[in-house]
Formats: sequence, C-alpha cells, structure tokens
Amino acid sequence: MTVDTRPLGRRERNKLDKLARITSAAGELFAERGVDDVTTQEIADRADIGTGTLFLYAKTKGELLLLVQNSMYAEALERSRAAAAEAEAAHDGVLAVIRPVVECNRKQIDNGRTYLREIVFGDPEEPHHREALGLTGQTEQLVVEVLARVEGLSADRAAALARVVSAVMFLTMSATVNAEKSIDEIVDEIAAQLRAILPA
Repeated sequence: MTVDTRPLGRRERNKLDKLARITSAAGELFAERGVDDVTTQEIADRADIGTGTLFLYAKTKGELLLLVQNSMYAEALERSRAAAAEAEAAHDGVLAVIRPVVECNRKQIDNGRTYLREIVFGDPEEPHHREALGLTGQTEQLVVEVLARVEGLSADRAAALARVVSAVMFLTMSATVNAEKSIDEIVDEIAAQLRAILPA
C-alpha cells in the first residue's frame, strides 16, 4: 500500500487555515466569557470569516465548543498516556489517566460542563460529536490498558471496569453540586469512588 505524500493543494491549505482560525477564535472567546455569552457572529469576526463560512465548519455553538474542547481533550489524553505508563498500582494508574482529563474539563467550568452535556446528548452523526465520543473511548481504552498491565485483568473485566470509571468521572465533573469544586477536590471525589470498585 502506498502513502500519498503529495503536498496539500491551495484549497485544502485554505480550509485547514480557516479551521485553525475558527478553533482559535472560539477557544479564546469561550475561555474569556463562556460559551453561553459568546455569539457565532463574534467568533466569525475574530476568525476573520463570514458567518456562512463558519457554519460550513460547525452548524451550532455546541459544535464549536466540541471542536475547541476536543483539541484540548486530545492533548490531555497524551499527558494521561505518559503518566499512566509509569503507574505501578491500578488506582494510581487510573487516576493518572483521569487527572489530565479533569484538568482539561475544568479550565472553564461552564464550558466543561456544557461539553459533557454535548457528548451525552449531541448528535452522534455530527463529526465533532463523533470525535468527542472517540476521545471518550480512548480514555476508557487507556484505563483498560492500565488494569490489564498492572492487575492482569481479562479484557472483558477491564473493559467493564473502564466503563464504570468513565461514568464516575463524567458524572462527578458534570454534577451541579460540584460546580465550585477545585480540580483536586474533583479528583479526590473520583478517587474515593474508585476505591470501591478497583482491585485493592
């Protein structure tokens, strides 16, 4: 099988440039004021494109948030992967996976909570939503790898536990009662729940 190594054409480069500008503009505005207080017109203006062009890349503000948060989530997963590789106990390894994800999600709490809502209730056929679900699956797979490596669990048992870990993490981050809690408090709450299910 051959790999196409031809350079990108002008049209593809322009599309990638616009996508980068949109992601940057939306990310800056969402970080400054939160997703609810930003308009798509403001994002288009900051990205120096028309709103019609903006909607070619994301049809709603929710999709724009997914676009922005997905890129941060992907970076967090790289940190998770590196940290988990060093862990020698199941609990420590799973928390090594979780902490960067929590940190990413809590950079702007309202945005993070809206992102989680979009993952759960968004349209799975929409590309940014599909990417978010893929990142969630990668998080669970990292947990599976930790449990298999450290505890020698079967793939089925590790996958079942990883799904529970994911549920605990997402519910703890999205709960309204936790909206004012720090990253450390969120991680501690998750850790306490995981002690009940992970091998000692």
